[in-house]
Order: sequence, then structure tokens, then C-alpha cells
Amino acid sequence: MNVHLTARHTTLTPELKEVCDRRLGELEKLMGFVTKVDVILASERNRQRAEIHVKAKGAGLVVIEDSHEMLRSLNLAFDSLEKKLKKEREKFRARKRRGGRERKTLGPPSPLPAEPALRVFIVDYTEAKPLSVEEAVVEFDLRKKEVLVFRTSENDRWSVLFRRKDGHYGLVQPE
Repeated sequence: MNVHLTARHTTLTPELKEVCDRRLGELEKLMGFVTKVDVILASERNRQRAEIHVKAKGAGLVVIEDSHEMLRSLNLAFDSLEKKLKKEREKFRARKRRGGRERKTLGPPSPLPAEPALRVFIVDYTEAKPLSVEEAVVEFDLRKKEVLVFRTSENDRWSVLFRRKDGHYGLVQPE
């Protein structure tokens, strides 16, 4: 874990460094796989601000606390960080445990739910007049549909035009 201490418009005293190291040592167990911690201490007029930015593998946390004394703001920030870390830890545990509880059932197995009846939706994807393949492509782009069913002008047979995953067009013609 990389720890960066920054002081803006104030001096970084050994007492503040010691408090940061001690509190980060206490929170290290809760943090898990933290890669970087930035502690920023700033002084503006009569306000002392402590910011703690924790960057982990997948996400990050930011805690900002203000007070009239730097040591008090730092302690408040670490307390807030501890609360957030515990909350995130509980969320993680709940997500992890939720799947295990659903699988374990006691007693006879529950009957399988009946499959819902299939529903048929009538849509108008056909073109009434015969088209050439080029005209069908233009019509397909104008309608912005996934599939276009049309009759070819050459042999008056039904054909299907669709968009492939690579962005090109696919054409299905009966033999």
C-alpha cells in the first residue's frame, strides 16, 4: 500500500504523521487490497481540512472532514473512513452470502413452476412489392429493424435480410 501525505498551506508535523500511520495501521485489516492512500491536509483561513482518498483495485473511497483543529479533522476523517470501509465490507459479505443461501433448501424439493405460454407478436417486417437486394438494403437501413423479409424481384421468392454481429448484412434465400 502506497501512502502519500500532502500538506497545503500548512506544515506536516511529526505528530500528524504518527497519527496517520497509526490509524492506517488499524484500518489495514479492513482495507483489504488497497493500492494507494492519499492523505491531504489543507488549511484555509480558520478552517482545517483533512481529505483521505483510498484507491483500491476496483473502486475508491473519498472522505473529507473540516474543523477548527487539524488533529480533530484528521481523526474525524479516519472515523468516517472506518465507517465507510465497514459498510462496504458488509455489502460485499451480503452479496457473497446471498447466493449460498438461495441454493440450500431443506425439505422436499419445490415443484417446478409451469412454463408460461408462449406469446406471439404480429409485426410488419415484410415488404409487399418485389425488391432487388440493393433496394432491400436501403429499405432495411431506413426502417432500422433487425430483420427484413421481402420478395426478390428476380424470381419472386421470399428472402430474409439481417444485420450480422460484425456490422455487415446477411441474406437468406430459399433454394
